[in-house]
Amino acid sequence: MELIYEQAIRLIVAVILGGIIGLERELHQRPAGLRTHILVCVASALITIISIDYFPGDSARIIAGIVTGIGFIGAGNIIAQGNKGIHGVTTAANIWAVAAVGICVGIGQYVLASVASLIALLILFLGKFEKKIK
Repeated sequence: MELIYEQAIRLIVAVILGGIIGLERELHQRPAGLRTHILVCVASALITIISIDYFPGDSARIIAGIVTGIGFIGAGNIIAQGNKGIHGVTTAANIWAVAAVGICVGIGQYVLASVASLIALLILFLGKFEKKIK
């Protein structure tokens, strides 16, 4: 019974960390916002939990599949707009980072996931600094 509580806690932490990062994207009106980031983080955590707890010999291969799959979501977020250039690269990279946070949470590395989330947020806030430089 302890296993199910630990798994539930991991998913709740994934919701919180994915939500914090997704909120920043939502506030800046990016296509991939709050819900997308939460779903990516929770799904990554859940797949990781399932792979470790129910298929222990195959965990690394399953986690590698998460990384590959998230690449497709990120690629779908990148939009080429003719002469205006390419948009969505930061959000795509952020989705990839949120998936990694979800994997960390899924293996129970809450501190590592929290630090990574903080770093991602700090990087996203550099956007305001970039605009001032330009």
